[in-house]
Amino acid sequence: MPRTILVVDDDALLRRSLAFHLEQAGYQVHTAANAEDALQLVKQRSVDLALLDIGLPGKDGLDALHELKARYEMPVIFLTARRRELDEVVGLESGADDYITKPFDVDVLLAHVKAVLRRYADRLAPEKSFPSVAAGDLQIDPGAHTAALHGRQLVLSPREFDLLYALASQAGKVIATEDLITRVWGAEFIGQPQVVYVHIRWLRQKIEDDPSHPRRLQTVRGVGYRLATQPEE
Repeated sequence: MPRTILVVDDDALLRRSLAFHLEQAGYQVHTAANAEDALQLVKQRSVDLALLDIGLPGKDGLDALHELKARYEMPVIFLTARRRELDEVVGLESGADDYITKPFDVDVLLAHVKAVLRRYADRLAPEKSFPSVAAGDLQIDPGAHTAALHGRQLVLSPREFDLLYALASQAGKVIATEDLITRVWGAEFIGQPQVVYVHIRWLRQKIEDDPSHPRRLQTVRGVGYRLATQPEE
């Protein structure tokens, strides 16, 4: 059964073009010109992934993203004409699974769609058996999908959990940014390494006493990141 893609953009020509190319690639496609129509559509039909313009009229793409994630937990790729790096970071911080900047090559977009759908399918697949790990007063149980610091449960997104587990599994050692991308986002990830920095920053907000001066989750410039077995003084 073909996967279903929802294209949400106020540009009618772009909607038609994307629908055509996605259908040619074997996907079923629904389109909407605004967030309100998109949210109404996903109430009535099954959607596997949304391509969502960040600059929609009325309810904007960020608001729509929050509702899609909260209600339906579907993967979302942001489409944005804004070239500033900050906009891309905002999209990722708000929970988008990926982003692509207009104008874009259709083959590149299709590669993003394929990669995000595969990552999402892998996330929903039956859990492999991974051992629990500890790094000082941080304990992670992948079977129960729980992480605790000082005995207090941490509230982590699935991606934050996977990233923290990857770092804790080799606590005290430096893991290259590229290796973290492969382990957490998958070998097919075609986004920017910046996504790792963004998630590292979120983790620091949750595990550091002073996130602006991290002692537990350390940056090794030009290489990657290290989770200390104990916070450095």
